[in-house]
Amino acid sequence: MRDVKPLLLHSDFPQIHRGRLSTLQMNLGYLCNLSCTHCHVNAGPNRTELMTRETMQVALQFAEKYNIEYLDLTGGSPEMNPDFCWLVQQARQQGLHVMDRCNPTILVEPGYEGTAEFLAEQQVEVIASLPCYMEDNVDAQRGKGVFTASIKALQKLNELGYGQVDSNLMLNLVFNPQGMALPAPQLQLEESYRHFLREHFELQFNQLFTITNMPIQRFGAVLLAKGQFDDYMNLLKQSYQPENLEQVMCKSLLSVDWQGYVYDCDFNQMLDMPLAGKSMHLSQLLQQMSAAMPISVADHCYGCTAGQGSSCTGVLTAA
Repeated sequence: MRDVKPLLLHSDFPQIHRGRLSTLQMNLGYLCNLSCTHCHVNAGPNRTELMTRETMQVALQFAEKYNIEYLDLTGGSPEMNPDFCWLVQQARQQGLHVMDRCNPTILVEPGYEGTAEFLAEQQVEVIASLPCYMEDNVDAQRGKGVFTASIKALQKLNELGYGQVDSNLMLNLVFNPQGMALPAPQLQLEESYRHFLREHFELQFNQLFTITNMPIQRFGAVLLAKGQFDDYMNLLKQSYQPENLEQVMCKSLLSVDWQGYVYDCDFNQMLDMPLAGKSMHLSQLLQQMSAAMPISVADHCYGCTAGQGSSCTGVLTAA
């Protein structure tokens, strides 16, 4: 797989600084039951990198020391980490709001029976990837049969109370475009999702998050192979909106890789662009963490600031 990092580093993206830290995003490993074409992590069934319980303990200490409010668990499929349930239970006991970035098919995989019930019991917010509401599009991006399995899993979550009116169990869906295009307006697309999924599958959810595909890892390599990398970067740069700089997620988030090393965001993690430009373990920040640290930027940051903007919780500005 070709490395896109050298093509991104020489950038004119403006310098930005971190503000108040509220979210700790933990990548629990690259193991996943799927291998999606848009995956910026290059996750898959053959990956063996998994966060240890010892590293999770450091993260919980960090969250307590710095009054972190949100624990954002990602992967791979974070549920495939053997210590996933332990981490969630410990985090909830600390009063953290836990978010699970869930590939919903894992909830109906053999060996993961009871995971949906566990999430409901712990009142974990589920952020489930469903890159389209049309079966052919989802299967083309994620693999044959993924749409059907995803719908089955989402229906199970609905039965447990997720996404229902007057329920505190939050179910949010995630849309990624196919190919080199920006997402459609989030509110408009959310209404289309809501209508189609309700009419055809009696499914309910709270919000739809639209996320721009990042030109890194697997998706970046695909763009290079098709000779589309420069065209996609031009699209991102031409769509740049400076007002999005005020709300980019890296200003309030710290990203931790499966070994415990820290980054400004998940995308920088995948590009091996460490926090403050030097390799640093989360345990080191337990001693001291400087306020208003500069954020490492490169051309991929245009992906977060193009159009409506893009973050792990959807758009940054209203349509």
